[in-house]
Amino acid sequence: MKIVVMDGHALDPGDLGWQGFEALGEFEYYDRTPPQLILPRMAGAGAVLVNKTPITAATLAACPDLRYIGVLATGYNVVDTAAAAARGIPVCNVPDYGTEAVAQFTFALLLELCHRVGDHSRGVHGGEWCQKTDFCYWNTPQRELAGLVFGVVGYGRIGRAAARIARAFGMKVLAYGPHLAPGPLEDGATAVTLEELFSTADVVSLHCPLTVQNAGMIDRQAIAAMKPGVLLLNTARGPLVNEADLVAALKSGRVAGAALDVVSAEPIRADNPLLGAPNCILTPHMAWGAKAARQRLMDTAVENLRSFLAGRTVNAVNL
Repeated sequence: MKIVVMDGHALDPGDLGWQGFEALGEFEYYDRTPPQLILPRMAGAGAVLVNKTPITAATLAACPDLRYIGVLATGYNVVDTAAAAARGIPVCNVPDYGTEAVAQFTFALLLELCHRVGDHSRGVHGGEWCQKTDFCYWNTPQRELAGLVFGVVGYGRIGRAAARIARAFGMKVLAYGPHLAPGPLEDGATAVTLEELFSTADVVSLHCPLTVQNAGMIDRQAIAAMKPGVLLLNTARGPLVNEADLVAALKSGRVAGAALDVVSAEPIRADNPLLGAPNCILTPHMAWGAKAARQRLMDTAVENLRSFLAGRTVNAVNL
């Protein structure tokens, strides 16, 4: 079988290797695939692996040899899964690979908001400490996490892992999920309504998938329902946040700080209002990027295809 990786650079910028796929068939690899090359590169392929390369119904209709689509990610919205199902083509994703990495990164963002370690380190290297009279200094308020309320919006694998870290810091954890009944949870968190979470949490951390229903959920109205001076974290999906409304809240101080690893359009556009917003930390969708997490993703993606070739489909999202 001809196996084609359409856009593998994000998963493997050079530190992993594709030997697992190479052992399964005739292998072709591309760092990235622009729209005009999607069909030429998929021609004759029995299996394609994609991360952000779109596979539409029209693309599927033009690829009669295609038998398998592997998504090199958890999210699979780049594939028309219904059209693939209609042709009997499984779309297989990697449902769990970056739980610990993303939860850890969530707290890297939160701790940076609390301490501005990077800014102070740059100041020291720039000679600022040399000019001080006292043995210590800080240019931003330093904030302790113990005793604060950590609100988790989306209580799946990553949300629960972030909650576990929050409890280790001595924080009280509130959790919201559409299928959670309010009340104590076995892990020590307390499930609440979204309204109660917003009104109570000192830190609101987004860990939910993006849906039609929750797009733009963090908007002017939601922010007005939050505690004044709240900290907002997003390591989930950029379109969960109305960016213009968040910038207005950052400028007014209603939101004391935001740390976002995802934005509405990626790579970020030069006119994104978040650029230059006060008390706003932006990172380039890197929370999932720990090598150990990417290796798990690679290994699972290989095993998905190996299982399919052996007659057993696993991690299919559409069949």
